[in-house]
Amino acid sequence: MARELPSSLLMFIASRSAASRIFEAVHDAGFDDLTIAQSRLMMGIDPAGTRLSVLAERAQIAKQTATALVDKLERAGYVERVPDPSDGRATLVRLTPRAEAVLPVARAEEDRIEAEWRAHLGPEAMDQLRDALTALRDITDPYQ
Repeated sequence: MARELPSSLLMFIASRSAASRIFEAVHDAGFDDLTIAQSRLMMGIDPAGTRLSVLAERAQIAKQTATALVDKLERAGYVERVPDPSDGRATLVRLTPRAEAVLPVARAEEDRIEAEWRAHLGPEAMDQLRDALTALRDITDPYQ
């Protein structure tokens, strides 16, 4: 008899599927110079910018890896480094207008995924899933 998959793995499988679809939609829209690793790092950038160390922590990668990814994103015009107004010694990584142009494409695919999941699960189950995942943020999301 097959082992029942843990909830965390089930959430990861669904999340990985959604991320792959969003990444593919972004590529299909002409942003084909982005890698999946770069896009995952970009997801961690706050609207006002984010320190590199925080980006590395959010992406669960070494700071050196995050630096290399940011360097490539900066050369491609997706991010810029700016002084941190709260600490003159630090810098923030901030999205550029080119990166902002990716967001509507990603959001549209997110909306399609939500609609498909809602159609598959039904409105009540989808609402319960969203409520449960939102409640789990209280104990799983250190960035909220």
